[in-house]
Amino acid sequence: MALTIAFMANGVTASPEVPSENKNKEDIVQVQMETSKGNIVLQLDEKRAPVTVKNFLRYVDEGFYDNLIFHRVINGFMIQGGGMDKNMTQKPTKAPIYNESSNGLANRRGTIAMARTSAPHSATSQFFINLEDNNSLNYRTGQPGYAVFGHVVKGMDVVDAIAKVRTGRKAGHSDVPVEPVFIIKADRVQAADKNEPPVK
Repeated sequence: MALTIAFMANGVTASPEVPSENKNKEDIVQVQMETSKGNIVLQLDEKRAPVTVKNFLRYVDEGFYDNLIFHRVINGFMIQGGGMDKNMTQKPTKAPIYNESSNGLANRRGTIAMARTSAPHSATSQFFINLEDNNSLNYRTGQPGYAVFGHVVKGMDVVDAIAKVRTGRKAGHSDVPVEPVFIIKADRVQAADKNEPPVK
């Protein structure tokens, strides 16, 4: 399966946001995604992925993800959302961001990463949650990967339920759930334990 150019993302050509010196930032925040299949809680790693987390939280805080769908679901691989409505119309986004895939975080089961085109620094709003350890998506020397910026701490059963929905083609796209799976709302939540491990 060709993974490098498979992820849909906006064809924005503006210069990506570059990382600032932010190495002392220790806070880890959590975001709850209320979906039509149940709730998913994500713990974000601001220390290792400052640009990516800032970008994701900006979309969360603006309500951008509310009422969008998981538009690409491949059981055994990943579930992708954050860009399309139920009609598979792509929502306008902000400028693309710097690719932080070399931050040491791997695309393991239960992690969340940014979707992008074949251009390394093209990620905007779309993200995916890994269903398995997808090592082929990781950074290698001289080869950008897909930037991981957090992991699921609650609701991996919901992620797995989404992975099992029936999919087909819609509006020229493949692997689209036949019955839309909605992100009803995404909000920051108070983290009870800032060192929660990934849910397997």
